[in-house]
Amino acid sequence: MRWKVLLTAGAERDLEALHAYIANHDSPAQADHVLERLLKVADDLATFPERGAPPRELLALGIREFRQVFFKPYRLIYRIIDKRVVIFVIADGRRDMQTLLAHRLLGDPR
Repeated sequence: MRWKVLLTAGAERDLEALHAYIANHDSPAQADHVLERLLKVADDLATFPERGAPPRELLALGIREFRQVFFKPYRLIYRIIDKRVVIFVIADGRRDMQTLLAHRLLGDPR
């Protein structure tokens, strides 16, 4: 059975920003490659959504309903809701993930 995979508006903006950054700081071809790989990782969640583990930053807060998968160094943070996989964040894992996740997933205005 295939699950439906959805990207939130924030995750779509993440992809656009990553693509633009890589295109400007490396090459458009590399940006396209990374985008294709990230979309493949997202699409793979349609067949096995439970494969990801909870992000350690959220586990430290006792939050277990979110999961993550990787295309190193990038992280896709998602949640399974009904028969859907909803991707909330696609980010370079070298960023300050604690602040990003608090803001994006928990509504912390900082």
